Amino acid sequence: MIKFAYTILYVKDVTKTVEFYEKAFGFTRKFITPENDYAELLVGETTLSFASITLAQSNLKDGFIESNLSNKPFGIEIGFTTDNVEETITTAINAGAELVEKPKTKPWGQTVAYIRDLDGFLIELCTPIE
Repeated sequence: MIKFAYTILYVKDVTKTVEFYEKAFGFTRKFITPENDYAELLVGETTLSFASITLAQSNLKDGFIESNLSNKPFGIEIGFTTDNVEETITTAINAGAELVEKPKTKPWGQTVAYIRDLDGFLIELCTPIE
């Protein structure tokens, strides 16, 4: 059986990024390596992981495009559901996030907003679909 296990974001400073996600969203640290080059957070039913740019470069001989706030976000997002999108946005911005799109109510009733994290990754904050 195959199941989705985790997503890894390549970041400049693993410890700083983990601290951001803990402060911004209240996630729990699962572990971080002694070298501070890889970490995992418990974020619900799956795991959100972070690898340092250096570690990622050692795994991918042809390299990759780094995410950063000075460029447009990648055409992919990570999504977090919350009962209070406005409050979550405020907490995330206070932790260092950048607001991309204010909350909007979709035709199906879901409230959706977008922010970017410290490394420029796009995050959707939304109410659960009922």
